[in-house]
Amino acid sequence: MSVASAVAEQVLNGLVVGMVYVLLAAGLSIIFGVMDVINFAHGELFALGAYFAFAIAGPLGGAGFWVALVVAPLLVGVVGMGIERLTVKRLYGRDPLYHILLTFGLVLIINDLITSVWGKSAQPFPVPSVLDQPVALFGFNYSLYNYGIIVFGSALALGTWLLLNRTRFGMIIRAGSEDREMVRTLGIDIDRYYTLTFGFGAALAGVAGIVLGAYQNVSPTMGSSVIIPAFVIVVLGGLGSFRGAVVGGLFVGLVQTFARTYAPFLEGLIVFLLMIAVLVVKPTGLFGTSVGAGDHHDGALLHGSGGGVLSAETRAKLGYAGVGALLVVPLLAEVTGVTYSVTLLEDILIWALFALSLDLVLGYAGLVSLGHTLFYGVGAYASVLTLMHVSPSVFVALVVAVAVCAAIAWGVGYLSIRVSGVFFAMITLGFAELFYNAVFKFDFTGGSDGLFGVDAFYGLAGLGIDPGEFAVSLGPVVLDGGVVQYYFLLAVVVGSYLLARRLIRAPFGSVLQSIRESEERASFIGYDVTAYKRRAFVVSGGLAGLAGGLFAANNGYVAPSFLHWINSGEVIVMTVLGGMGTLYGPMLGAGVFVAAEDVLSSYIDQWQLVIGVLFVLFVIFVPRGLVSLPRTVADHPLFESAVGDRFRDRVGEQAGVTDPEVDRHE
Repeated sequence: MSVASAVAEQVLNGLVVGMVYVLLAAGLSIIFGVMDVINFAHGELFALGAYFAFAIAGPLGGAGFWVALVVAPLLVGVVGMGIERLTVKRLYGRDPLYHILLTFGLVLIINDLITSVWGKSAQPFPVPSVLDQPVALFGFNYSLYNYGIIVFGSALALGTWLLLNRTRFGMIIRAGSEDREMVRTLGIDIDRYYTLTFGFGAALAGVAGIVLGAYQNVSPTMGSSVIIPAFVIVVLGGLGSFRGAVVGGLFVGLVQTFARTYAPFLEGLIVFLLMIAVLVVKPTGLFGTSVGAGDHHDGALLHGSGGGVLSAETRAKLGYAGVGALLVVPLLAEVTGVTYSVTLLEDILIWALFALSLDLVLGYAGLVSLGHTLFYGVGAYASVLTLMHVSPSVFVALVVAVAVCAAIAWGVGYLSIRVSGVFFAMITLGFAELFYNAVFKFDFTGGSDGLFGVDAFYGLAGLGIDPGEFAVSLGPVVLDGGVVQYYFLLAVVVGSYLLARRLIRAPFGSVLQSIRESEERASFIGYDVTAYKRRAFVVSGGLAGLAGGLFAANNGYVAPSFLHWINSGEVIVMTVLGGMGTLYGPMLGAGVFVAAEDVLSSYIDQWQLVIGVLFVLFVIFVPRGLVSLPRTVADHPLFESAVGDRFRDRVGEQAGVTDPEVDRHE
């Protein structure tokens, strides 16, 4: 094959992949552009389309593919409309963070439903025989199905553009994206159009899933593997821009294909470098028109502070009691023989520290970081590499982990904090994905296998405790090295909480909260808003790195999964579940989430489905988190009618919150 033919083949391969991206990103961009909804479940709708087509085509034989190509996207569209009506619609007017949280819960639900029905293994989805043959063009043979993807995708993209720009439907949804209430006053049911728009975007994702499923295989992980590239495309083209989604999709498809063939080291890196560069230089992307994209909501982040029923003194007493209970757990575990409880508590403590770190920027600075797993993962790698090559001391390893992550957080913050809102969330996600893909490229990080078999020493200069050799008998109780690890971990987590509380109670914390409430007002008073947010980001990154370093040191390994974006999603879930802006709320949320995951996974296979449903309900009905649950119940009309106002007044007195203050927090 000549050089020209080889290049032409790579161009065609890039266009095939790019056209799939166009269909996927177009739906994502339309939903965001019209409704300001960042739909993390879009990838699962993509996978659902592939599986619906797989289920329809199988029994029908030869004509099944063509029937599935029409019916499956319609089914996905109906699912999308149901999602919008039952869940997304309830969050209009709130901060976009709640759409991210809601759709993350939907990811758990849809993915678990897919694996429950079709299993966890990849399934072949055969191409129709009429398309499964080569065609000789440009001096080489190329699949007719691949040509079909390019032609079909182009036609569908053109049809979508005509729908958005040359029809009454398109005119109404474009007007609704600018001023929903104005359209409603004209007598138009804009809510119905929003439902149709969400369904149409979901249907486009379903088409993309069918096309790619026949091109490769159908698997439960296909949704999670494409959602991040889809966000990259939307960012490059411009948030909410259909034209940007088309150009960005084709561009990313070509770049990925050529990088895979001619520059393998850059595969997985170059698109995220481009994403970061675009967000830093031109946040609106190639064709975006407004820096305020995603900022048209009227709501703000809802914090758990002020929503509880316990006074500060009562909470402090409960905190002391909780720490006391944690201190005796290893002793009780040794006596009863239920040592797994100690392992579970170690995981909870580490995730609690991770959630605490995120709360500093999310709950107090109002920064939605979708890439916080970057610091958790880098902290774990820094800790293990230090233990392997510098010193066996856990103390040294953790200091290095915190220092490295704080330095990276400063650099990431320097570039990221110059943008805000959705753009900040996306640029942090880009940095996290950049590091995630980078660890696969180097031998010193262990590549895809990670690094294993690390031993830790709790001491300095040879003086300390080796967990592998430590054992102390206290009557019937034998304290081994695992107990040392547990108590050290508990001390670090409690100390980190006290440090964070000290920072928040200091003038620094007051400034952060004023910035969260109104950046313009804080800047007008004279505060350097950017500097304060960057400092908070550095502290947060350091604590997240400490959490990752603790996990790696405790378990003796690190792997690329520590940097996977799903960790960022889960820690945001924990933070909001507990109640952000409280410090202790996210730690409580981490405990509930990790414990629920552990217990449910022991008894049922569909534990993600249960957690997803519960979390969706919490986002909709208890947005201030678990710490506000008693107040939410006390304020419910049914509860008030049952117990009267006397209990409610007593609740307010216990909380130290008067009625006007409650109203202000609401």
